[in-house]
Amino acid sequence: MADFRLPASSRIRKGKVHRAAAGARKVRAFRIYRFDPTSGENPRVDTFELDVAGCGPMVLDALIQIKGSIDSSLTFRRSCREGICGSCAMNIDGMNRLACTTAMEDLGGGDIRIYPLPHMPVVKDLVPDLTNFYAQYASVKPWLVTHTPPPPDSERLQSKEEQEKIDRPAACILCACCSTACPSYWWNSERFLGPAALLAAYRWIIDSRDEATGERLDALEDPFRLYRCHTIMNCTDVCPKDLNPAKAIAEIKRMLVERTS
Repeated sequence: MADFRLPASSRIRKGKVHRAAAGARKVRAFRIYRFDPTSGENPRVDTFELDVAGCGPMVLDALIQIKGSIDSSLTFRRSCREGICGSCAMNIDGMNRLACTTAMEDLGGGDIRIYPLPHMPVVKDLVPDLTNFYAQYASVKPWLVTHTPPPPDSERLQSKEEQEKIDRPAACILCACCSTACPSYWWNSERFLGPAALLAAYRWIIDSRDEATGERLDALEDPFRLYRCHTIMNCTDVCPKDLNPAKAIAEIKRMLVERTS
């Protein structure tokens, strides 16, 4: 029988256990992925027992409490705490989410398991390396492209209906939850643009003010950049802003078919 094993450096070892202080009223255990590539050691999972009666209700509140009172070396990204910046995206109990909008009480009563976004290089602990993700976003030219001069006495105007078409796609916060939940992106992340970048491309393709629709579609008509999407729908399931990248990708495919028919 074939024996398939992960590379030695990827095997997770047993980590430290930080017990709750005596007299804690409401203890919740957090099993958190820890990894420092510069240490030469394998990743580990540390367990932190936290009295959640003394912190806010969200997972991010617990992480901040752990960092502030138990282990200051715990590393994660966070900024707005309002579900707007996308910085605190991570895998919580097996699903990509924003830590700042995920309530602990919504995760049942067991241990809470926290890992970095999957299938990305790890900078440290819960911080993924998003260099490739941002490069792919930049590659779709996420800005207005025009070939004609603007009106001399006004802005480039849109009707209310035209603005509503781009309203939802433009709400993407680039948290990377969708792309890192996509098996096609796991397998082909160097060539498949992924749901987030393709949603951004769609937002500009349908913008009535943009004059590069043909060029944008030409750039996407590729077996890997677009067509590695197999409509698995993970991207839509995990989006914290309730957007629909899968639908946007399907619309781009439809546009490509229609322009050749």
